[in-house]
Amino acid sequence: MPPPADIVKVAIECPGAFPKLMEIDQKKPLSAVIKEVCDGWTLANHESFALQHADSSNFYITEKDIHQWEMPLCCKTDCLGLPSPQSVLPSDWTLCQMHMAFLHLPPRMLNRNEIKNGAILRLATSPAQNAQQLHERIQSSSMDAKLEALKDLASYSRDITFAQEFINLDGISLLTQMVESGTERYQKLQKIMKPCFGDMLSFTLTAFVELMDHGIVSWDTFSVAFIKKIASFVNKSAIDISILQRSLAILESMVLNSHDLYQKVAQEITIGQLIPHLQGTDQEIQTYTIAVINALFLKAPDEKRQEMANILAQKQLRSIILMHVIRAQRAINNEMAHQLYVLQVLTFNLLEDRVMTKMDPQDQAQRDIIFELRRIAFDAECEPSNSGGSIEKRKSMYTRDYKKLGFINHVNPAMDFTQTPPGMLALDNMLYFAKHHQDAYIRIVLENSCREDKHECPFGRSSIELTKMLCEILKVGELPSETCNDFHPMFFTHDRSFEEFFCICIQLLNKTWKEMRATSEDFNKVMQVVKEQIMRALTTKPSSLDQFKSKLQNLSYTEILKIRQSERMNQEDFQSRPILELKEKIQPEILELIKQQRLNRLVEGTCFRKLNSRRRQDKFWYCRLSPNHKVLHYGDLEESPQGEVPHDSLQDKLPVADIKAVVTGKDCPHMKEKGALKQNKYCIWTDGLNALLGKDMLSDLTRNDLDTLLSMEIKLRLLDLENIQIPDAPPPIPKEPSNYDFVYDCN
Repeated sequence: MPPPADIVKVAIECPGAFPKLMEIDQKKPLSAVIKEVCDGWTLANHESFALQHADSSNFYITEKDIHQWEMPLCCKTDCLGLPSPQSVLPSDWTLCQMHMAFLHLPPRMLNRNEIKNGAILRLATSPAQNAQQLHERIQSSSMDAKLEALKDLASYSRDITFAQEFINLDGISLLTQMVESGTERYQKLQKIMKPCFGDMLSFTLTAFVELMDHGIVSWDTFSVAFIKKIASFVNKSAIDISILQRSLAILESMVLNSHDLYQKVAQEITIGQLIPHLQGTDQEIQTYTIAVINALFLKAPDEKRQEMANILAQKQLRSIILMHVIRAQRAINNEMAHQLYVLQVLTFNLLEDRVMTKMDPQDQAQRDIIFELRRIAFDAECEPSNSGGSIEKRKSMYTRDYKKLGFINHVNPAMDFTQTPPGMLALDNMLYFAKHHQDAYIRIVLENSCREDKHECPFGRSSIELTKMLCEILKVGELPSETCNDFHPMFFTHDRSFEEFFCICIQLLNKTWKEMRATSEDFNKVMQVVKEQIMRALTTKPSSLDQFKSKLQNLSYTEILKIRQSERMNQEDFQSRPILELKEKIQPEILELIKQQRLNRLVEGTCFRKLNSRRRQDKFWYCRLSPNHKVLHYGDLEESPQGEVPHDSLQDKLPVADIKAVVTGKDCPHMKEKGALKQNKYCIWTDGLNALLGKDMLSDLTRNDLDTLLSMEIKLRLLDLENIQIPDAPPPIPKEPSNYDFVYDCN
């Protein structure tokens, strides 16, 4: 007979004794189970012991299924009805599509009901006693004992059960005091060849970071002295890599989590002190350094961001990142790509003020910019003299020239820039183009002024609409996504990258206008084609602006038409009434097919990257649906698996019956992930979860699959099979050829 479902057979280790095979009755309280285990080794005071998983995590096993919710900073807590990202998740929690539900739910406290047959456990001191012992050991006068204690503390602090006990002993304050008071001693002893003090400080900071990551203690509680010490580690020219990395991580968290701490950190850290860390070869240090710069940039008041941007330009941050990070002889990892993307977004967001600034028609300085545009374009023409009637002649000439420049309002072109967006940014771009690409500017203006009225490409109107389009493409004014890695190397190759981007695109627009032989009525069509050209070129991630320009040269209007025609042929649409009725009849059958495919993919399982509160993505975890579609199994992995992960190795599970609803949040990090594979993964899981709940599958992938399968099925059913005999049996397989000396030429 099979063993009872409530009995689990495990191996239990005990320090100083031989391991034992035991049976655990899951109906008994965990304290009773621990007492039985202690009795097996004749150990008294079973209250002082607990069970741990004997793997690298060392997480304690608990009576109840409690998790820590690791929520990315941008996400809204109200989607789960939680008061804060650090809230303990209730048992009747709502499955939130915003985070793919459990995809950001790492098992920090292990439920005893998740113990599997064959699991290896360890009998260890209880969290409270372990925390008390470590609290005393890290204050030992013996340097070796203190080092070993701090090493253990850094490891145990990852477990929220232990962390809560240690924090209750005022452990955070003890660690900060050790950092504040131990630095000078560390420096003196390091000079007399005591390298263990570097390790001590590293483990101290590691434990501090892990404890703070649980969100139990507010960041606002730390003193200026502690901030100064952490900043001093970053400002030193020679410091251990591990100490520097953890110090940068602490500073980033301080800035992001507290406005008061931002001000204090900004006083202690300058961009000039951070830049040397970017010139090294350690990509992790470079990543944390850019993360600190981004955090300072993000939290800076509006009036100080431009000032900070000027400092970054003076320190040549862009060229240093280009040389030492982007063009370094190594691959850029996901976290570095994310930080570069954030820096790119924050840099472009500096343009938002100009985007939302209307032109004042009465402002002479702003009007002078328009006069300068006219002067550069028509400087060769003779100015009228100041004799009688010259004012009227000058007004007439200006009106004629403003029309040639392509402004909508020929009499007062300042009125063209009163719409936001793009506001004054459009005029800034036009002036930059006229001054820095003067030949191209004059050629475009004069070329169009010589055309017939209906075929001229209006430079002014085009520049305004193009600037607005580029702001939409680059999402100027939007906060960066927490998980997006979509940075463009070409924007790090020039100090005025947006303006240069505009200059390339305005020349593209003029070229496309001529290729389309467009008239003023075709303006919107031309803009749509230009946007498609730009988007297709950007997806190739050109490494420089010149390469981007070359990509656009290959995407002529003729090429765009070919691409559109090819895509249209693959998505032929039938709109006649009989076809629509046939679609209606077939659609439920196709949807059921898609549903089964989604559920099969959930059964196969998927490996996901796990994000913690600092958005690090160096860990993985796996989730799969049970074959009977009743339970979701999930658990942590040390590395990405090569195949399927067995159900038994996934320690946690979530009954599908406990899922109350699936809600969608606009800030979901998985919705913002770039790349078809990541987006498909998101769509498959959201579709599958909705299918499990009997809800409609609403993802873009489902719509695309439905359109494709419906089109194929209709085409098959509409095949002309008259006078064609369909055999009952498949045709025989032909004989093998006498030799295989032949080649397919795919060209």
